[in-house]
Amino acid sequence: MRPASRQFIISSFFFIIFLCVLASLNELRFDSLMNFSKCALSNPSSNNFLAKNSTPDEIRILLGILTLPDQYHKRHFLRMIYGTQSPMGAKVDVKFVFCNLTKEDQKVLVALEIMRYDDIIILNCVENMNKGKTYTYFSSLPEMFAGADESSTASTGNVKPYPPYHYVIKADDDTYFRLDNLVDTLRPLSREDLYYGYVIPCPSMDPFVHYMSGMGYLISWDIVEWISVSDVPKNHLEGPEDKIFGEWIREGHRGKNRYNAKWGMYNYPEPATRCTHELWPETVAVHLLKNQEKWIKTLNYFNVTQSLKPSKLYHIP
Repeated sequence: MRPASRQFIISSFFFIIFLCVLASLNELRFDSLMNFSKCALSNPSSNNFLAKNSTPDEIRILLGILTLPDQYHKRHFLRMIYGTQSPMGAKVDVKFVFCNLTKEDQKVLVALEIMRYDDIIILNCVENMNKGKTYTYFSSLPEMFAGADESSTASTGNVKPYPPYHYVIKADDDTYFRLDNLVDTLRPLSREDLYYGYVIPCPSMDPFVHYMSGMGYLISWDIVEWISVSDVPKNHLEGPEDKIFGEWIREGHRGKNRYNAKWGMYNYPEPATRCTHELWPETVAVHLLKNQEKWIKTLNYFNVTQSLKPSKLYHIP
């Protein structure tokens, strides 16, 4: 074979290899572009159990804030409060919880909220203070999220973890949770048979005697499931709900693991009572923020706007 022919064959061989490599790179770029476009077009308000960079070992928490359908402004305010917190090593889903809608304007405005934020749970109940709303909240969750898992798995092929949440919180809408501190207190605790909160009465430090304050208490998912099937809570629905909840736990022999969150949890310092505490860095939750002045003082204390980036678009002294 002549040298010129041999050189042509060798050059052609390397050129073919180059084309194959180039095609592979283009395919990789195309796949990356497709994945990027899927992310860009996905609904930013949808709530997944795990964050994008999360792992199955992260703590999953459902923070259910019990409120009323007409409290639109309060919900928008709380979305800002919790939307600017990103606890490390945990996925916290904040949901606003209330009973069935009763007005025409609610059916429109709440529906728009759901379409935009996807952070509302509407329970099948009539609004009430001490006639079973707490029971309906906890007992409805296993079925709600079992159905959500099935539909999500069918549409996306992703298998959701079990339990959907390690912990579920029932909170008042005048309570401010510091999510990083909350997560830090939960890390060493059990993920089973846990009852966590601010022990009542206020001077008490023993979580096994009475019950946890309604400002915000937390239970593990296995207790949520127990509530949904046990006759103990079903037969005792009416009365001061947080006190009754403690009675369910006692009568059902649940909550062998308990955690008294004092004085990480407390009532706002003014007016001073045996349940109040000064604002301090170790705070998990502050309760009784009944007006904007108390909210602003609390948010200023914790310097919640410190990460605001400078911009030519605004000037905030």
